[in-house]
Amino acid sequence: RARCARLHERAARSQEAVRASRREAGECRRQLQARLAEMESLRGAHQSLERQLQELEERHSAEAAGLQDTIGQLEDDLRNTKNEMARHLREYQDLLNVKMALDIEIAAYRKLLEGEETLFSTGSVSLSALSPLANPTYSFQPGEVIKVT
Repeated sequence: RARCARLHERAARSQEAVRASRREAGECRRQLQARLAEMESLRGAHQSLERQLQELEERHSAEAAGLQDTIGQLEDDLRNTKNEMARHLREYQDLLNVKMALDIEIAAYRKLLEGEETLFSTGSVSLSALSPLANPTYSFQPGEVIKVT
């Protein structure tokens, strides 16, 4: 009987150990299921983040290409503006040269008029001095004054 009681006691302990092992295995299964669900959730989040990253990279590439196009257009505009400025500067220089030539010609005519006024005022004007062939005439050429007789 003692032996039987010990066997029953041992069997009861073994049954308790089996129940504890089953409870522990069940808990491990629940933890495993929770970890698997968490892992699937993280995989989904990872895939979503990968897609977002790819979309951002594509958007960034498109924006960079657009900005490069804008830079190219601005460089073309700058080059055109510089060329236009150079053209305007050349035109200004040409006009300035014409103005200087005109100023010189005006000064020459003033001197001629002053000379004629002094001749008239002194009374020493002869008819030959008033002849159109005897008087020098001036013609305008841009950038220079040419005396034609």
